[in-house]
Amino acid sequence: MHCDILIIGAGAAGIAAARTALAAGRSVRVLEARPRAGGRAWTDTSLGVPFDLGATWLHDAARNPLTSLARELGVALQDSDAARREVTFLDGRRATAGEVAAYDAAWIGFEQAIAARAAAPGPDVPAAQAAPRGGPWDATVAAWQGQVIAAWPLEAMSLRDFHANLLGGANLLPAGGLGALIARLAAPLPVTLDAPVTRLRWGGRQAVAEGPFGSVTARAVVCTIPTSLLAGNAIRFDPPLPLAVQIAAHDLPLGAAIKVGLRAAGEDRLGLPDHASTDRRIADGEELIPITFWPRGEPVASAWIGGPLAAQLEGEGPAAAEALVRAEITARLGARAAHAFRPGAAVSAWRRDPWSRGVYSHARVGAAAARAVLAAPLADGRLCLAGEACHDGLAGTVGGAWLSGVAAARHALAA
Repeated sequence: MHCDILIIGAGAAGIAAARTALAAGRSVRVLEARPRAGGRAWTDTSLGVPFDLGATWLHDAARNPLTSLARELGVALQDSDAARREVTFLDGRRATAGEVAAYDAAWIGFEQAIAARAAAPGPDVPAAQAAPRGGPWDATVAAWQGQVIAAWPLEAMSLRDFHANLLGGANLLPAGGLGALIARLAAPLPVTLDAPVTRLRWGGRQAVAEGPFGSVTARAVVCTIPTSLLAGNAIRFDPPLPLAVQIAAHDLPLGAAIKVGLRAAGEDRLGLPDHASTDRRIADGEELIPITFWPRGEPVASAWIGGPLAAQLEGEGPAAAEALVRAEITARLGARAAHAFRPGAAVSAWRRDPWSRGVYSHARVGAAAARAVLAAPLADGRLCLAGEACHDGLAGTVGGAWLSGVAAARHALAA
């Protein structure tokens, strides 16, 4: 019940912090509220194959520390970008080569416009203000970049933060699922499950964490709970966190997203190749639901619902999200597709999860500096916050969470 460094949360940031502290020869205890490690990375097997209900990719693989860790464990990594076969629909048909070229040009135009506006002097603005408008593909690209990739509309997020965290490089898929990889990395660690921290006394030379497990004392603490829990006072900090930190947590809310997985009923692959990434052109105000068919050649369709629609559907329950995805598949591929999948689905519910209350963070307009405030060590490093919200450049990713955990542990070790 005493350790050098206490880590709250066994997601990617907490696992990284624990490995860093143990490698330095310090005693460590990790307290995890859930009955499993991994946080918002979780590989489900209810479909008969691994299906990531949370984080899926190793983004920006060249600078992602999990790339080398996966290879050390012998986990095969598939280049998702190289494997992907894009299929876009509009007006009930597949897009022509010319329409696809115009769509690709709209993506390039979006990124150029974002970069130009972010580099211009002046105050921060909503990211949507920098996005091109009026073109036939502009609404589709904006929905991808907002509700799909960032899990919330561009109108509500800081342009400067959005631009700073645009992803590049290869995106890799670990065999067996990213959640399973994170769980393997956590397996050797001293993790206590079902151990939510309800109070943290951190004002003195030693910190004391309290909860249903009793109490644990430590010389330094790395706290990796999401900003939603920090802002919601899920842990009572004694003394309270500095006001600037409380404001930063509030200014980095989590978006909403639902993943829906369907298992094929038979051998019909609907005329689509493996790793067929399908979407459709939408107009302003419409919802975009990307659906990938047969990832890694597996008999599964994986759909993504993001933003306010995801928040609404989580409140209605998993059947509502499943029904919407099935209707979208039928609209794209015809009545034949309605019979191509088994009853039932794997459906995520991160917004209703009491230990996450959302997926990953975005900065409110004017709050682009909030990540640095949240990541700054407190009490000379005896209390450090970590997680994807604390990383500037890979925010919203497992890689960003991991790097943040390593940095926090180094501050704690120095303290």
